[in-house]
Amino acid sequence: MAHIHLGEGTFPLWALALWTTVGVVLISAVVYRIRRGGIKTHQIALAGIGGAASFAIFQLNIPVWGGIHMNLTGLVGILAGPLLGALIALVVNIFSAALGHGAVGLIGANTLVNASEAIVAYYAFKTLMQLDWDTFPASAGAATVGLSSGAILMGAIIVVSGVNGSALPRGDLTIAVAGLVGLNLGVAVIEGILTGFIIQFLASVRPDLVGLANRDSRGDTTGVTA
Repeated sequence: MAHIHLGEGTFPLWALALWTTVGVVLISAVVYRIRRGGIKTHQIALAGIGGAASFAIFQLNIPVWGGIHMNLTGLVGILAGPLLGALIALVVNIFSAALGHGAVGLIGANTLVNASEAIVAYYAFKTLMQLDWDTFPASAGAATVGLSSGAILMGAIIVVSGVNGSALPRGDLTIAVAGLVGLNLGVAVIEGILTGFIIQFLASVRPDLVGLANRDSRGDTTGVTA
């Protein structure tokens, strides 16, 4: 959903170095956590399916205000978890950049944006489910919040970095980027609703895939206690 579609040379070198470094630190931390804690087998399959779906829909770009699209990172985060969700964001951005969808130099910045969407969506979903929300509003709301955080982060990265060759003062650039962020927030709501329907369906047929296998049995008691 949120993605920096600018070409090579748009950001100054210091900004490219900064966002690439932060991206490397994030992915290094994710890999370290995975190596220490491992991952569940079913998450690997979900990560593969989610990554393929995210990459496919990522390429369907609507040429409005620099380009908008869905990317299912909220769904990926909820299903595969925050760690694999961040790795999927990296892989999708590498392959997308190879196809000309965003600059190669912006892989670090775009990975930060999309990884944040997956991470925030996962923890928001878990929090809302612990508050006994129903599956649909919890997943739709979590995905919307996650995608919105990515849109805001995208705007912040552009404003902080500045754009080479742009005649816009920083204030005018902020206003222009705010319009782009607002447009992406609207798309976040649409993608959040779609995510809600998908998670609701999965919860009805395979609740274990979304960590809800024991949800309906909470509080049930069997036998007699003395």
